Amino acid sequence: MTPAVRLLELKGIAHRVHRYHHDPKAESFGEEAAAKLGVVPERVFKTLVAMIDGTIIVMAVLPVAARLDLKKLATAVGGKKAELADLKVAEKTTGYVVGGISPLGGRKSLPTFLDETAFLFESVFISAGQRGLQIEISPTELHALTNASTISLSKE
Repeated sequence: MTPAVRLLELKGIAHRVHRYHHDPKAESFGEEAAAKLGVVPERVFKTLVAMIDGTIIVMAVLPVAARLDLKKLATAVGGKKAELADLKVAEKTTGYVVGGISPLGGRKSLPTFLDETAFLFESVFISAGQRGLQIEISPTELHALTNASTISLSKE
């Protein structure tokens, strides 16, 4: 059991865990999850770790098929520039491996930004903290647990 799943169970939050066989050759972890779980990619959300102005580490949670608008993210934090964090920084900060980074149960609590499209669905899928494992959860619960700011994160 991962820290993300333990957190949900500890808090008594309704969720479902979905397991699938991860193919190490898959080009996109999130799109692989959507295909293997038979879910539209708009409902499967990836968690990206970004650096704002080289000093502030944040999480962006958005649909796997979307591209993160770094300018929007920087503006939301009150910064000038955002860039994706180095993979080693992302893994060290969250305690999860890339492709399995969850917005829940990480090593550190980070400012989190949730794409507004999450609320179009009754439930969304996020990484459970390892490749091949997804959590299905209400976007309202995800929002509350992460104390996320809700904004448009996708490039138009």
